[in-house]
Amino acid sequence: MGDVVNLRQFKKTKARSEKEKHAEQNRISHGRTKAEKSLTTALNDKSEKSLNQGKLEKSQKNPD
Repeated sequence: MGDVVNLRQFKKTKARSEKEKHAEQNRISHGRTKAEKSLTTALNDKSEKSLNQGKLEKSQKNPD
């Protein structure tokens, strides 16, 4: 025969593990220092600027 399991305790244990997984994801996404955030912003700005430097501008034609 199988082991007897208390369903109330099983539900609580499962809920705790789900909360811990969610907390871990939040720590990864929101747990960065101000320096890390500013570095990421600076790198994104630099890459966007270098990407925009290669764009060709379209000339505007006047219908005169």
